[in-house]
Amino acid sequence: MTEEIIIAGFGGQGVLSMGKILAYSGLMQGQEVSWMPSYGPEMRGGTSNVTVIISDERISSPILIKYDTAIILNQQSMDKFEPMVKTGGTLLYDPNGITRHPERKDINIYKIEATQVAQEMGNPKIFNMVVLGGFLNIKPLVKMDNVIKGLEKSIPKRHHKLLPLNEEAIKKGQNYVEKV
Repeated sequence: MTEEIIIAGFGGQGVLSMGKILAYSGLMQGQEVSWMPSYGPEMRGGTSNVTVIISDERISSPILIKYDTAIILNQQSMDKFEPMVKTGGTLLYDPNGITRHPERKDINIYKIEATQVAQEMGNPKIFNMVVLGGFLNIKPLVKMDNVIKGLEKSIPKRHHKLLPLNEEAIKKGQNYVEKV
């Protein structure tokens, strides 16, 4: 099993964190992983994406031009990465701020109202964990125990008091993803 994933959005949406948690989770399961971030010089608001590969076999290159899964969090990323999803692949997106929804008929398309769920939970910063939960419902590549360990490893110790809220957001996100 090899899963090649692109997660893309604006800086500040937790794109890189989501990728890092997936990568750590794969490592905890003894899988081969690659985590390759790409972002502009802006701290917040610029474009940001990360390529994550999780595999049972050695990974020959972290550089990809086609993806099994695209997790899309803004319109610019939709425009850029929707065409790069392999036929039969998966595209997951949050419709908040999306003006042109995915149009392809040869891929599986899912949406998750993560912005809304995070606001209902009282903390917009957990948006990315809601999205991660939705993704793990569609493609349970890693066990939840390992996701929690990956979360602990990627969040600075000073923020560990937020681990229960993040875990709750992941679990809630699993219930809010829907096929389009």
